[in-house]
Amino acid sequence: MKPSDHAALRKPGNGALAGIRVVDFSHMLPGPWCTQMLADLGADVVKVENPGVGDYGRHNSPNFKETSVYFNTVNLNKRSAALDLTDPDDLATVHRLLASADVVIESFRDGVPQRLQIDYEFIKKTNPGIIYCSITGYGHSGPFANIPGHDLIIQSTTGVLAAGRAATDMPPLPGFLAGDYAAASYAIIGILAALRQRDATGEGRYLDISMFDSLFSMSSISNGAALASASGKHTTTSMELWGGNPRYNIYRCEDGKMVAVSLLEARIWHHFCRLIGREDLIHEAETPKDRHTDHGERARHYRDAITDLCASRGRDELVAWMVENNVPIVPVYSPDEALASAHASARGVIEWVDHPVEGRIPVLANPLAASGLLRHERRPAPVLGADNASVGSAQPWQQQDQ
Repeated sequence: MKPSDHAALRKPGNGALAGIRVVDFSHMLPGPWCTQMLADLGADVVKVENPGVGDYGRHNSPNFKETSVYFNTVNLNKRSAALDLTDPDDLATVHRLLASADVVIESFRDGVPQRLQIDYEFIKKTNPGIIYCSITGYGHSGPFANIPGHDLIIQSTTGVLAAGRAATDMPPLPGFLAGDYAAASYAIIGILAALRQRDATGEGRYLDISMFDSLFSMSSISNGAALASASGKHTTTSMELWGGNPRYNIYRCEDGKMVAVSLLEARIWHHFCRLIGREDLIHEAETPKDRHTDHGERARHYRDAITDLCASRGRDELVAWMVENNVPIVPVYSPDEALASAHASARGVIEWVDHPVEGRIPVLANPLAASGLLRHERRPAPVLGADNASVGSAQPWQQQDQ
């Protein structure tokens, strides 16, 4: 396959989840990103929002012309119903939606679903096949259960934020919302598995998905030494990913720009050393155990050689040489550079959709676009309450056109 052909491989279709109906009460990131994936896969998703305010994500900067980039990139292919759940008529509309839904996703505080009679136990009385997914920060049990979940505190309490640092070191604020996306990913996995199980048994399922549990389950590397200690075994070294390995680090080039260096495996390191004329840095006795270490007394020589190489050339000149020789030294891009990069273009990571307020806007592509699993065309994120008429009609559900 030629790189330029990747975007053309988008396959038309209704999506693997065509016919699945989702009512989405969630807001901000984990729930909406989860339901956007379900919608991309063909599910008809109705996003239930508070009138006037809507999902808080609508108000996050930056904006295109008027509307939030954030909101527009995690709410594609959905319908919006602005319904006041404290209003009896609006709540009756919600109950009609729930009666014919396949999946419900919510991120309410404890007790709110029960008070509104939109909890799993209530819904399953009339809709026993319902898949009900509750997404929270810390789950429904434990000392932190009532703490609102935001990514920073989730990364803090799972040990991920402080990984690789001394206890007295101040960790940087994370640049990626790992806790949010971890919960969203497990919610998608759980919902798809529950739908498959329902196909076999006819039974619904309650899913308790927490950001805390989800990120913890992905922390086997950052918490590896702690796991070894918990087992009662002594661990002499941790896997070195945090700046101590000179062959896995960031370096500055002659023009002030930076590159990421990932010369972990001995085979790659030997190839690199021969390429730059530094065969003296090859240590024939190196074993796979040395891969993620600080390389001990050899570290200074490795670091000096890489530093001198990077300082001798501009970033793009150095990267062109390395890429030509299949060496994993690549640019540290700014977000603007990343979106405009040749590789991003070749992989088709940006799509354009027509928005009723913004006109033509760019969004991030779904990496399953070439798989044949997604709906043919992505729809823009909905204007608040744009679909009140259709979801509020006597007809309990009108399937969205694929």
